[in-house]
Amino acid sequence: MKIDLAESFRKLNELDLNDLDFENVGSWPMPAKIVSCIMVLLLVLVLGYQLYLSDTLVGVEIEEGNEEQLKQAFRTKAFQAANLNAYRKQMEEMETEFAIRVRQLPSDTEVPGLLEDINFTATGSGLEISSIELQPEFAAAFHIELPIKINVQGTYHDLGNFVSGVASLSRIVTLHDFTIKPVGGDADSDLLDMEILARTYRYNDKGIVK
Repeated sequence: MKIDLAESFRKLNELDLNDLDFENVGSWPMPAKIVSCIMVLLLVLVLGYQLYLSDTLVGVEIEEGNEEQLKQAFRTKAFQAANLNAYRKQMEEMETEFAIRVRQLPSDTEVPGLLEDINFTATGSGLEISSIELQPEFAAAFHIELPIKINVQGTYHDLGNFVSGVASLSRIVTLHDFTIKPVGGDADSDLLDMEILARTYRYNDKGIVK
């Protein structure tokens, strides 16, 4: 059956809604039926989008965001896996270096020997030792610091040799807060009095901070 759409819509414009029997849709003219079907179809599409597709699209957007995060995580893990051997080698080198540094820190039983080394360095540099005194130790997170107060007299050259000798000891010793003044307050004297604070360290294997 051939339908003349132009003729159908012309008749629809002339149609009065009051003439339609809503209890008997089958008796409606063809143009009214077409329009009603189109409206029902549009209503179904709108309701279907609101009830089903809108939530689905939101879920798709969320999953797309998760996909990008997963891709980034994968790239990071792939890079780490590709460099795993290099990381392991670097860790082994760090552990070896750490062990070497720890061996350079004197233990409790080695402190007297360290004091003897400082005393020997001072006398070997031609200095006269007034005092070498241990100060209260201080515990940090990973090491224990042991200050040593040193007072010696000698020439400027001898003092320089002493400082250089202490810095060359096999154990880690750092020098701080030194004061130098002429012996007896005589500005023309070649002998100088030096007071200096040496600090040595040992590994704090308990990790306790005092």
